[in-house]
Amino acid sequence: MAVKTRSIYRCTDCGAEALRWAGKCDTCGEWNTLVEEVAAPKASASKGLGAARRKAGASAFGEGGAVAETPRLRDVAGAESHRLRTGIAEFDFVLGGGVVPGSMVLVGGEPGIGKSTILLQVVARLEGAGHPTLYVSGEESPLQVKLRADRLAPDAGAVQLLGETNLETIIATATSVKPAVLVVDSIQTVFTGDLEGAPGNVGQVRECAARLMRFAKETGTAVFVVGHVTKGGGIAGPKTLEHIVDTVLYFEGEGTADHRVLRATKNRFGSVDEIGVFRMTVQGLEAVENPSALFLGERSDARASGSAVTCLLEGTRPMLLEVQGLAAKAGFGTPQRVSTGYDGRRLALLLAVLDKRAGLSFAQLDVFLNVVGGVRVQEPAGDLAVAAALASSVYDKPLPADAVFIGEVGLGGEIRGVSQAERRLLEAEKMGMRVAYIAERSVPKRAPKQLKVRGLPDLGALFRELFR
Repeated sequence: MAVKTRSIYRCTDCGAEALRWAGKCDTCGEWNTLVEEVAAPKASASKGLGAARRKAGASAFGEGGAVAETPRLRDVAGAESHRLRTGIAEFDFVLGGGVVPGSMVLVGGEPGIGKSTILLQVVARLEGAGHPTLYVSGEESPLQVKLRADRLAPDAGAVQLLGETNLETIIATATSVKPAVLVVDSIQTVFTGDLEGAPGNVGQVRECAARLMRFAKETGTAVFVVGHVTKGGGIAGPKTLEHIVDTVLYFEGEGTADHRVLRATKNRFGSVDEIGVFRMTVQGLEAVENPSALFLGERSDARASGSAVTCLLEGTRPMLLEVQGLAAKAGFGTPQRVSTGYDGRRLALLLAVLDKRAGLSFAQLDVFLNVVGGVRVQEPAGDLAVAAALASSVYDKPLPADAVFIGEVGLGGEIRGVSQAERRLLEAEKMGMRVAYIAERSVPKRAPKQLKVRGLPDLGALFRELFR
């Protein structure tokens, strides 16, 4: 007898179910997130069985459970598993020190950014270190994977390869092979025969990810899954996919640039928002040990106006970046506001502060802002560098080549302090900077010897010192 199926609509953001499609999810309030999913009804228990359980003392809140042990936290024995070192320093750093056995890692990013490349290099290093690996490719044929490995990872010859999209076959093969690391490329191509629907739909992605997570925990195999991204930049599939896994890594970078940034947006075994910087070469992705030197490498001493250097803190790593601002006379209509790597609303806020508190009017000027290297500035410590670069462009006077600007700008034009200022100043000194402009309250008691630290109260004091 065929099992009757029913269609439900599930929100890709919060996972809530609905009986019919609607433009807005009633649970989380997001629009256009309800996706149709075919589900089989649960098998209902017989009334006699339910009555027997109730007689046996089953709870009125549910049936079929068993009383479990609840040890005290101090009585829990064991220690953290030994991490597997991949030999790629930046990759291990982002993960928190290496690959944790039994963990599940989701790697997302734009097409062609380097997701498959970095994972192929990782399994090649692990295989060379004596850890068995299995690479499952659902998008490319074994020959295509081999050709790419010959070009980008020549030492990947010993890696075991499986071209399969059926989840049951993948898990059965991995159970037989017993790899230390399993790579599934990608989760959107995998399907299970227990559910109806094409690979990549909400139900298939969620169920396949949940079973792979269960396999990782039960066998101790570290599982890496590749995830596609949507037009909005988020990882495709239900939001619960990111909740299921232990770690979410996201590849950032411009397709035309030669470097990539690997960022940890979730990590149960290490710090969040750690980044690793890689350079794309003909031999694959190479780790960059000093990102500050990479992003400031093309900065010349004979500079034009509108260039300023700031120091951001990505996770636990300080990193120097160049910010370029250009203010030009508007040719027609409403002036343009274009920013790359910096939040457009934050830029509008700073322009209003510069107009109101510093007397710099941008009402008739087009404003263009660029963070060199394709990096996104996410913390407010770069506000002071943005304000200095725009003021430098308006006055058409270059800023000191050996100066760094670190601070948040408030609506009153005041310069606010930032966290871990001493670490940022030490990084600036190491990169050859000689003067640092920061908030008064952030001036450390013991400043670096080769760096002159100038604590300033507001933008007016900064501009008077820079432009007299």
